Amino acid sequence: MGKTHAEMSDDLKQFIEAQKLFFVATAPTGAEGHINVSPKGHDSLRILGPKSLAYLDLYGSGIETVAHLRQNGRITIMLCAFDGPPRIVRLYGKGVSTDPAHSEFARLRALFPAYPGTRSIIRVDLDRIADSCGFAVPLFRFEAHRPQLLTAAEKRGADGVAEYCRQHNAVSIDGLPGLF
Repeated sequence: MGKTHAEMSDDLKQFIEAQKLFFVATAPTGAEGHINVSPKGHDSLRILGPKSLAYLDLYGSGIETVAHLRQNGRITIMLCAFDGPPRIVRLYGKGVSTDPAHSEFARLRALFPAYPGTRSIIRVDLDRIADSCGFAVPLFRFEAHRPQLLTAAEKRGADGVAEYCRQHNAVSIDGLPGLF
């Protein structure tokens, strides 16, 4: 049986912090455009308060989340228990993409490991917190985070990552403004 929560309890915080993977969903305004769901890993999610969190937005081939947040701010984060007792937590809210030029970026960046390739930090103010059973989620064993993204960012260096983002993250697949 699903439950909604006024804020993140200690139990919810412990569950969220223990997960190795989470999913981010956003969509553009209106009936047109693509709904985006992105898996996120590494040590990249932080709880900021009982109704807020942030995660590192590492560089990649798409910029859908940032573009959608700039357009309408809507975001859902989902975490699933892949080991232990079954559970799904969905966190709904309004998100903001905070890039390195933003005054809040340095303060938020200090909360995370120094991963290469960080292009922004997504901050989310939650307006709905819900959990459900997760009985249909299969059991998996965590082996390790994949190193390829961080290794590629190290090889490219800061200038190379910035150039990659200029080339690949300027607009979303639906033509919405991205990072540059």
